[in-house]
Amino acid sequence: MSKPLILVAEDSREIRSFLEENVLVPAGYTVRTAEDGLSALTLAREIKPDLLITDQQMPNLTGIELIQQLKRDLPDLPAILITSEGSEPLVVEALRSGAVDYLTKPFEAEHLLAAVGRALTERRRWESLVDARSEAQASAEDLASRFRALEALTLVGRTLTSLLDLDEVLTTVVETAVRLTGAEEGSLLLVDDESNELYMRASKNFDEEHARTFRLHVRDSLAGQVIISGEPMLVDESSHQDILDSYLVNSLIYVPLRLRGKVIGVLGVDNRKAGMSLTYEERDVLMAMADYAAVAIENAQLFQHSEAERNKLETILTQSENGVIVTDPEDRLLLINRAAMQTFGVDGRLVGRLVVEVFEDEKLISLLCTKGVHPHLDEIEVDMGRFYSAQRTPIEGVGQAIVFHDITHLKELDRIKSEFVTTVSHDLRSPLTAVLGYLELIERAGEVNEQQGEFIHRAQLSVKQITDLVNDLLELGRVEAGLDMAKEDTPLTVLARYAIEGLRGSAEAKEITLEADLQEFVPLVNGDPVRLRQMIGNLLDNAIKYTPENGVVRLAVEAEGDQVILHISDNGVGIPQADHPYLFDKFFRASNVPEDLPGTGLGLSIVKSIVDNHGGRIWVDSKLGEGTTFTVVLQAVDT
Repeated sequence: MSKPLILVAEDSREIRSFLEENVLVPAGYTVRTAEDGLSALTLAREIKPDLLITDQQMPNLTGIELIQQLKRDLPDLPAILITSEGSEPLVVEALRSGAVDYLTKPFEAEHLLAAVGRALTERRRWESLVDARSEAQASAEDLASRFRALEALTLVGRTLTSLLDLDEVLTTVVETAVRLTGAEEGSLLLVDDESNELYMRASKNFDEEHARTFRLHVRDSLAGQVIISGEPMLVDESSHQDILDSYLVNSLIYVPLRLRGKVIGVLGVDNRKAGMSLTYEERDVLMAMADYAAVAIENAQLFQHSEAERNKLETILTQSENGVIVTDPEDRLLLINRAAMQTFGVDGRLVGRLVVEVFEDEKLISLLCTKGVHPHLDEIEVDMGRFYSAQRTPIEGVGQAIVFHDITHLKELDRIKSEFVTTVSHDLRSPLTAVLGYLELIERAGEVNEQQGEFIHRAQLSVKQITDLVNDLLELGRVEAGLDMAKEDTPLTVLARYAIEGLRGSAEAKEITLEADLQEFVPLVNGDPVRLRQMIGNLLDNAIKYTPENGVVRLAVEAEGDQVILHISDNGVGIPQADHPYLFDKFFRASNVPEDLPGTGLGLSIVKSIVDNHGGRIWVDSKLGEGTTFTVVLQAVDT
């Protein structure tokens, strides 16, 4: 079996050399390298490697852009992304682009080799499923053919129920009924409540003058019998030849139109030529059409009734500089003002249609179709460069209103800051990766004495401390800037359980007991689940770090009025009273913390920023030698 071929795309020559000569080749892999994104793209198309390992920040193409382009040419090629920025959104973007794994610099050699092994194993498993998938696809095609008729009828139903112009609805109903049944003629008769007569409201292939003057009493007609009985009627040559002769047709079908339990009319089709009989299957199709038609008629009538009120509201909003869109609970466009029409290139005459028929932008459609009981702030990009803050507000009995504010200038400032942070992160972490890698190689290159081993260990700790400091600085910058913040109604008790499980190993290593007291029915809080879990995790990690062996760390979540309260307490060393006012300051560490205990002094600053961004409060109670309790109070979601 030939060795797996791995393509490494990395702009740092030192990292390329380290990965190829000291990690991958010794592990039994064949390696090719490229120093920028375009070179890697060209080389990958030529050599078709078994695996791609790519850095994120490279000239010409970023790592994610490289993966996305290769997925079109080599869809089965697994990719591992290496990056200096370990943010949650970047992880999500990497996985969505097709990456199978994700490593943050600096990383250890065995972590990379483990990721490579997983990726190649997954590729072999995927290839083994290709034949099975082909067989499944053939079965699916056979099954799909059985449902084509039903899908056609469903499509017709969706089309009908999306129309709100009554004339268009009724004409479409009759034309579609004729087409689906193969009939020659079709008509839709409605009841005139005053005269108790049927009149032809829409028709297909009838003389225009006849259709306009047609009148038929309910008591004296087949259609009238359908109105009275509420049951469909099929007449053909084998059953009612005398009726066919009087109506001058070969076969006909009438089915009732029901609206709110009342029969309001009849939908009918007929054939005049001999040998073209209509069947019971076509009667069933016509009954389904009648149900769709009744819903569409009701929608159109309701829309006409609300049109006047909509015009009043539209007049008020027309002059607003901010875009305003109002939708109903069924995601129909109720109102769109002039500013929004100009922003999204929409014609105001499309009011009443489903938003999926009005707009083309998938993100905008998703935003307009998102439901919620509380006001929510979203963000959307329009025309590749214009950004808008979208304030979505539910309106009881109407639907929801979305107001768009242009924030393009703010996004540009945010982009400049993000590029600066990414550049600094990349420039700092790449050398750290090389340092960490070569420190590992010293012990592999030959025997070292005890003192040399101690020096190597201290250097590794120093690299880790610098990396932690860079990570915490970047994380604090993102939190303070409000980046990566996607708030939703979140159960704090669930996040607390996740945080406990994530740190249980650290607690067991020190033989510390983790206790949890989580009330069963605690209201939700509106916040970013990722940030809230990070806040809980930081406080728990601190408690474990500063609690001696065989100690106890306790986490409690409870509801009090319209607030959710989180307590994290320990029986550790405690914090001097004089240090309490400075605990949440950047780089501050309590005066009784041992010098050899690692830490950056930024963990509590990050916690404080997260709490502030969620409109909450945090404070500390502590006594030397007895322990510490941190308390966080957040606003509960109204229920």
